[in-house]
Formats: sequence, C-alpha cells, structure tokens
Amino acid sequence: TPPPTTPPPTTPPPTTPPASGAVYASPQGTDGAAGTQSNPTTITSAITRVAAGGTIYLRGGTYSLAKTVTIAPGNNGTSSARKKLIAYPGETPVLNFSAMSEDPANRGLALNGSYWHVQGVVVERAGDNGIFVGGSNNIIERTITRFNRDSGLQISRIASDTPRDQWPANNLVLSAESHDNADSDGEDADGFAAKLTVGNGNVFRYAVSHNNIDDGWDLYTKSDTGAIGPVTIEDSLAYNNGTLSDGSQAGNGDRNGFKLGGEDIAVNHTVRRTIAFRNGKHGFTYNRNPGSMSISNNISIDNTERNFSFDAGTSVFRSNTSCRSGSGSNDKTVGNVDSSNQFWTGSNGSRCANYSGALKWSFASDGRLVVTLGGKTVTF
Repeated sequence: TPPPTTPPPTTPPPTTPPASGAVYASPQGTDGAAGTQSNPTTITSAITRVAAGGTIYLRGGTYSLAKTVTIAPGNNGTSSARKKLIAYPGETPVLNFSAMSEDPANRGLALNGSYWHVQGVVVERAGDNGIFVGGSNNIIERTITRFNRDSGLQISRIASDTPRDQWPANNLVLSAESHDNADSDGEDADGFAAKLTVGNGNVFRYAVSHNNIDDGWDLYTKSDTGAIGPVTIEDSLAYNNGTLSDGSQAGNGDRNGFKLGGEDIAVNHTVRRTIAFRNGKHGFTYNRNPGSMSISNNISIDNTERNFSFDAGTSVFRSNTSCRSGSGSNDKTVGNVDSSNQFWTGSNGSRCANYSGALKWSFASDGRLVVTLGGKTVTF
C-alpha cells in the first residue's frame, strides 16, 4: 500500500498571545533582536530567554541550522508553569539540519531540560536524532521528525555519566509522526526510540511511525546498562518500517513495527490499542525481553514474518487480533494467553473481515489518531 500523505501537524486555533512571557523567533531573526512579534530573535537565543510559564512562538518557515539546538539541563519550567516552544498558530516551523554531517554528536533539537512543552515543530535531516529527549516531565506534541540519520525521536540519558536516578522519565510523546529516518549502515534509525537508558513513566500516545529504515519503535536494553524503565505505547500505529517512502531498503535493519526489548533483560512494558501493518519483519516482537509485558487490544496485519513474535516471558495477552491477506508465519506467544485473542495460525479469524483493504490515517482536530483499514475506521 503506498504510504499515505499527511499534512504537517495542525496547531490549536489561534489564540491571543499573552501580554508578557512571550518570545518570538523566526528564520530571519537575529540573536540581539528584542524577541517581539515585530522584531523576532533566533530560536537559540529565545531558548535562553524564556521564563517558566512563558512561551516561545516559532514563526513559520525553514530554519537552516548547522549546530544542535540545545535546551540545556537546568533550563527548566515547573509542573505548574512549563516553558513552551510552539509553532505560531496556523504556521509550520521547519528546523532543517541538512548542513550537518552524519555523526552521533549531531542531533537536531536536544531537549535536556525538564517541564517543557514542544508543539507543532518539524525537525529534519539532522546528523543523528531529530529530537533527542534527555530531560524529564516534558510533552512533545504534534511534531514531525523526518529524514534524520538516526532515530527520529529518541529518549535516552544525556551523557554516559548521567546517574540512573536522572535518566529521562515521565515524558509524553503525543500525536507525533516520525518517518523516513535512515542512517548510512541501515540498522539504527527508528521512528521512535526509548532505549538503553530511560527512567520510568515515558509514554507514546496517538503516535505514527512509518517508512523508517530500522524499527517503528525500539525499546532496546543492553546488559552493560541494565533494565530501562517500563514504557507505555498506546493508541498508535507502525507501518512499512524497513522500507523508505522511495522504496529503498537496507539489509542490516531489523524492520519491526514494535521492538520491545533486548539481551534477555526483563522489562514490563505496556502496549495497547496499537496497529502494526506491513512492517518488514515482525509486527510486535519481544526481542529477547522475558518480562511480564501487558499486550492488549492490538491489531497486527501482513507483517513479513510474524505478526506477533514472543518466544519467552510471562507477558499477558488480551484481545489481540492477527490477520493476513495471504500466507505467512504463524504467530508465537508465550505467557498468559486466553481466548480473547485471535492469533494467526494458518487462517484468519472472524474479526479479520473488518480489517481488509488499504490503510489510511489522520489526526483528528483534537490530536487523536484515526485509522481506516478497508471499510473499518478506528478512532483511538
């Protein structure tokens, strides 16, 4: 199925900017400008000026950037007064990092502060992650990360010496899209990643990951850093991962929709009300996570190998559906599995008649994800 085209993320209806606490930035802004609507500054300068509870309005257009835009540790809002970095109503700011070379140090937007709300921003062509989240208690909403040379949006610790109690926690990725992220070796660039070194409480909701060279979601763990905090993925969609929108593939990519672990380390993730469609390997895979995950109300269709691939662990499976339009590998589930599930073991069950046909999706005006499969519409 050709990947559907979707418009840039929508922003809330225009509002009257606050009389105080607002800083304006534009592609034509200068560092020393006042930061007013008529005399905007740069995004890097605005980030250092905004106070807790204040808003940076990014005017539309392309910001041509050659260095990482960093929200530094300690540059924080509060639980009752977040700092906001948002698109000016009705406009789409694009942070373009095509001047960067591919390098792990060359991230696009590095959100290492806490209690920020980033909304309506497109981040593209960074030399590593498009958006990197090393801080905690942030909201990343209605963003697009595309054509970056590592995972589009990744949550991980800021540095190798960041103590475990400061690993990023309680971040919410909401109504976001990540696509066509690809690294030169074809095995690291996922759509979304919360892996290696993340704390508790990170959530992805109403998110869409498609046409990335590696996985849609990657929750990988490594033995040298140990277990990560449990992650929740809900009301989300992964499709066509492992193949870019132009049809390119790379032999080294894992190509799963939802990859949920690594290196035999148990982490009890939650994955619910999500869809995996025509990814290049498995739809959902435990990937050597022997934990007790909660896998419920998910739909997996026509993934190249297994729709559900869980060879170990004590995960709980409820009300999942697996369908194929032709032949394929049987699902494998080890754990607590009851009759509410309809897995694929050579033939389709009765539910599959509802999910045959082309995939289409969009975001509703309130940010919820709406997916149509054939004649069946699912509003999360």
